[in-house]
Amino acid sequence: MRPPYLLLDIDGVLIPFPDAEGSTPATHARHDVVPTGRSADNPVTVWLNPDHGRLLMDVIRTGLVTPVWCTSWRQDATTLIGPLLRLPDLPYVDLPRPQITTSHPNGYLWKRDHVDAWLDDAPAVWIDDDFTGLDHEWAVERTVKGTATLLIQPDPHLGLQPEHLTEVTRWVAQLHTARAA
Repeated sequence: MRPPYLLLDIDGVLIPFPDAEGSTPATHARHDVVPTGRSADNPVTVWLNPDHGRLLMDVIRTGLVTPVWCTSWRQDATTLIGPLLRLPDLPYVDLPRPQITTSHPNGYLWKRDHVDAWLDDAPAVWIDDDFTGLDHEWAVERTVKGTATLLIQPDPHLGLQPEHLTEVTRWVAQLHTARAA
């Protein structure tokens, strides 16, 4: 049986949002990147923690997950963000570009319906900062129906923390053990 997907968001997870004072964590370094569709004279400034690449690779190297970008950065996640963290090329969920004014137009994360269709019946651990209670209920329902699903929700001002990846590793190891039994 294939390993569960590890779905990775970027904004609020790998790139924390500034706090009320406009600061980002001291652990993060500034980078200017040029996403698809932007000109080189109009880059986007991002703040990334160089330790995230190593920490994510520790999880990926276990072979217990299949990492996939799940972000509005789409292909730019692999070409711009991944290399800055020394991550290999990763596939991505090809999310649409909806015309919405909130990330929760139906009371839950706008990505969820697309992710649900993309996953089909595959197990997954999804790291995103923007889940609502309805997203957590969806994960519980998937799990109850036999498709193991874990949502991890970092604080968007702090981003991904080592304990989140410890939780991922523990969860996938337990899942692997249960499947092998």
